[in-house]
Amino acid sequence: MDIKIMDVKIREAKEFYKSLLTFTDSIFSLLTDTNKLELGSVQKQITLTLNIVRYDRNYIVYVLETAKQWINPHVSHAVRSCLIALIIGTDMKLPRHQLVELGVAGLLWNIGVLQLSGRIYTKSGGGFRLLKIGTEEEKKLLFVHPIHAHNVLKSFYFPPRICEAALHHHELEDGTGFPNGLKGDSICLYGKILSVAGYYEAFSIDHIDVAKNGHAGVINILKNKGSFDASVIRSLINSISVYPIGIYVLLSNGKRGQVIDIDPFDPRFPIVQIIGESSDKIVRTFEDISIIRVLNPEEA
Repeated sequence: MDIKIMDVKIREAKEFYKSLLTFTDSIFSLLTDTNKLELGSVQKQITLTLNIVRYDRNYIVYVLETAKQWINPHVSHAVRSCLIALIIGTDMKLPRHQLVELGVAGLLWNIGVLQLSGRIYTKSGGGFRLLKIGTEEEKKLLFVHPIHAHNVLKSFYFPPRICEAALHHHELEDGTGFPNGLKGDSICLYGKILSVAGYYEAFSIDHIDVAKNGHAGVINILKNKGSFDASVIRSLINSISVYPIGIYVLLSNGKRGQVIDIDPFDPRFPIVQIIGESSDKIVRTFEDISIIRVLNPEEA
């Protein structure tokens, strides 16, 4: 693996990630300020995003793991969840037109949160924390935001499957989700994917106090696997791994490293670049060299 080429690709992925955040911020601001939302511009952006995800997936995963939180957590959550959903959908081999629909839904699924006051969303830092720290009135508002999203998208004549995805993105396989407590096959495919993507994202970044990295996000998904579609979980792990690219780890030989690639045939054993040694010091984890635990950046 050429480290210089990898550095260039990571820099390009960071620039694209930032541009997608900026685009999404502008879309949300336009909707809030002028009540305008154009399907065509979002589809064009998602088509570009899909091409990046298909050819530079590993670098996008690296950026998702290492990028700092965007100033607006709502924008950050939408962008990150959209990228994760597209990664999952690509692994599931969805046809291109469905991936575009999934991406549009992934970017816009949470516009119902714009119906919440800024104070509530700032307080929550994301819907999952609001479920823990919010008042009963605030929680009720959160529970209906998928309905708001569905109605907004429908009012702008978005395709029915995109509207349905926004409505179902918090529904869970075991019926414990909201707003309608749907189960199993009653939940649309896009909704199943967005549910996993959103849950993984929320438990992978520091706007929630449960976990702060992609590994912990995967572990939380597996701990609650009854709430999610098994095939979607499988695609998440196949494409992102139990130890996502960009994460820092402590190895059984006492060395510290950063995950830079995954084994597509066995995502349990990633490829790690050793910290503090020559740039070509790369090891493939397996039984003889295993990962002891995940490190935070300060430890690394």
